[in-house]
Amino acid sequence: MSISPLMPVYPRCGVRPVKGDHCHLIDEDGTRYLDFASGIAVNLLGHSHEGLIGAIQKQAAELMHVSNLYGSPQGEKLAQQLVDNTFADTVFFTNSGAEAVEGAIKAARAYHQNAGDEGDANRFELITFSNAFHGRTMATISASNQTKMHHGFNPLLDGFKYAEFDDLESAKALMGPNTAGFLVEPIQGEGGIRPASQEFMQGLRALCDEHDLMLVLDEVQCGVARTGKLYAHEHYGIEPDILATAKGLGGGFPIGAVLATEKAARGMTFGTHGSTYGGNPLAMAAGGAVLDAVANEDFLAEVTEKGERLRTRLEQFIGNYPELFELVRGKGLMLGIKMKVESRPFFVHLRDNHQLLTVAAGDQTLRVIPPLVIGDAEIDEFFEKLSAGAASYEVPEKG
Repeated sequence: MSISPLMPVYPRCGVRPVKGDHCHLIDEDGTRYLDFASGIAVNLLGHSHEGLIGAIQKQAAELMHVSNLYGSPQGEKLAQQLVDNTFADTVFFTNSGAEAVEGAIKAARAYHQNAGDEGDANRFELITFSNAFHGRTMATISASNQTKMHHGFNPLLDGFKYAEFDDLESAKALMGPNTAGFLVEPIQGEGGIRPASQEFMQGLRALCDEHDLMLVLDEVQCGVARTGKLYAHEHYGIEPDILATAKGLGGGFPIGAVLATEKAARGMTFGTHGSTYGGNPLAMAAGGAVLDAVANEDFLAEVTEKGERLRTRLEQFIGNYPELFELVRGKGLMLGIKMKVESRPFFVHLRDNHQLLTVAAGDQTLRVIPPLVIGDAEIDEFFEKLSAGAASYEVPEKG
């Protein structure tokens, strides 16, 4: 047998973590890595948060799973926390970000098509944006214009048109009688930590209001306190109709959710959607512990303050290496360093030679997405490793 037991869809590196310690990962050979990747914006409370671990342990001993055929006190509690802290009136729980985006797409279509006498079966298209990443399911790769994600999986699903990110006129030009709404990341993650402009986000909201369309936000990566707001759209002074969230919501436990207003959820009636594991008691305990920790002004203010400190130091630092770095962008502790060379070889260099974990992204960007619980010691260690990494890096020759 030549294929590996783990299906070889990931080019896995030589780092093999077996333990986490606050903001560090420990390899099976004992090597310690400073984790400024957070499982790609997942481990927002680090790797040894007592509140999160305790909640999961306690719930595991009581009840892990029951069918959604029964009442869910645990799900009701977490849904109420989310409703109390966001624009939403109602919540559907999933197991992942891709499932949350799928649910959001269904809700946007159902808003138009399942509306009784007002229903319009022609409104099924969502306008999405260049360099977006919405997941790896058939619908979510179809929602992206990235051909590298389409290869080998054609034909794609109908119902998506691609506009230029942060270009309102490009989005307007695609609107027509089939348009159901817009699907957008307020801050693109995989696309290179690219925040949308105020004018763009407010413009999309205005178009939706004017034409009775759904503004669907993918906040899988930028949500759950990552940017210094519980959800990133709060920076723009707007509210969506539907929002997909996941990643940080479980702090490391798999959980996602579709948040919606009562109006936007009007098509999501009995039998229209479901999930075997979605909303299971164990996931609800994890999500509750995360929100208990992050959904308060003090924690969010700390994230903002740490993000500003990190950004200021990064902007000073990159001036020392003008041949490597171009600029810093992002919000809170969702930061990207746009490089003048490909970011992937540098990210590998930091990982393998300096035990610093970051994440490469599109647009030659290095993602800096640490746990939200970092302190001065971790920030200082980050700059020591980044500085040593930049000083020892030899730019690969093009050839």
